[in-house]
Amino acid sequence: MLAGTGNFTENTRKALEDAALQKALGNVKRGFIAKRAKARAALPEFETLRDEAKEIKIHTLAHMDLYLARYEAQVKRAGGQVHWARDSGQARRIIAGICKAAGAKSVTKGKSMITEEIGLNRYLQAQGYEVVETDLGEYLIQIRGETPSHIIAPAVHLNKEQVETDFRSHHKNLPPERPLSKVSDLVNEARQVLREKFVNADVGITGANFLIAETGQSVIVTNEGNGDLTQTLPRVHIVAASLEKVVPTLEDASTLIRILARSATGQDISTYTTFTSGPKREQDLDGPEEFHVVLLDNGRSGLPGGEFEDMLRCIRCGACLNHCPVYQSVGGHAYGSVYPGPMGSVLTPLLQGVSEARHLPHACTLCGRCEAVCPVRIPLPAMLRRWRMRDFAKKPPLAKAKLGLKLWVFLARHPALYRLITTPVIKILALTGGRKGRICALPFGGAWTDQRDLPAPQGTSFMARWRKGERP
Repeated sequence: MLAGTGNFTENTRKALEDAALQKALGNVKRGFIAKRAKARAALPEFETLRDEAKEIKIHTLAHMDLYLARYEAQVKRAGGQVHWARDSGQARRIIAGICKAAGAKSVTKGKSMITEEIGLNRYLQAQGYEVVETDLGEYLIQIRGETPSHIIAPAVHLNKEQVETDFRSHHKNLPPERPLSKVSDLVNEARQVLREKFVNADVGITGANFLIAETGQSVIVTNEGNGDLTQTLPRVHIVAASLEKVVPTLEDASTLIRILARSATGQDISTYTTFTSGPKREQDLDGPEEFHVVLLDNGRSGLPGGEFEDMLRCIRCGACLNHCPVYQSVGGHAYGSVYPGPMGSVLTPLLQGVSEARHLPHACTLCGRCEAVCPVRIPLPAMLRRWRMRDFAKKPPLAKAKLGLKLWVFLARHPALYRLITTPVIKILALTGGRKGRICALPFGGAWTDQRDLPAPQGTSFMARWRKGERP
């Protein structure tokens, strides 16, 4: 079940005042953005690959029923089972039923946003299962009782000192005097703790970056290898994926993989890219005895052909989050949703309803950076505007806002009066900004300046410059 969005305005205020969070968010700007730019520059055909990836997804969505049927047939041919879940509740019950039939006690999990979407961990724990996240970032937030703040870097909001404190309080069976000041110390300790969980797990659950209809394979893209251990060591392997993850062929998957890692982490290819097909065969040395795929709908089958169909093209790379000035300022938890950032601001209203997530489409400057970097060219700003229009239609503006718009329309229709009023206002605002050129408080503009500074005007108006013969 998706987390409630809560009070976005209050969440952002707390995020902006959180010094540790602001320090951690600096890593998003310094890391992801620069690395993506470098990877893009090193691949001359990058833009061509984006076009190809877009066309692959458009074609697949137009024939999604056929490719899903083909995928199911190939999974069964390899000895696996496919389960169809119409919503989060049914998906949870299916997975719990598989665990029960296997006589499981412990469950290890690879990184999966779908299991976050359906609230799987809490459900399985309530059924008495030990559930352990094995992705390092997911493990860190699990022991803190938090949700991911990023779709590919779930613990990007944390710093090294916070992790050390959490490990000392959570791993009480280890010597208290052990060194944990270095990142390598923390990684080695996590590896030591998780190794036992891998070996003892009865069921392993992973997500899937892609599902290949041609071969019945599921693909996971990771940098830690935890996904491979999660799906090969336990007796039962469960893949949890949503319908739109299907692609027609191995070649299509290869095209998407080429832009996925470059867009997400700036790598040419991730450390581990694993293709899985069915349970182990007689000649295999390792692998699960049972292989299950749980395909989640959760409203997605109703999107093709509609105005939000393009959202199904998303390959969960996180590039839109990394480049979003709003996300860079407040982090993922401020959104109050499993899916943060621009993609989440479009997707969450589709899953929850705009009335429950009405603030999210407004958490956007409409700068267009998200669309500019999206590897499959999703028109996120256009869809955010559509949500804003729907929200406006359901909840008309307050009388004060109406009055403000009427005054602006009146002035815009009387240019001479507009210039007469705006000329002195520009000068006053410029003086108010002072040397910093930023306005921290503004009469009748508190809704803006409570959350951000307003850049002070510089120079004269465009029309004044035009009359003087100045041209851009």
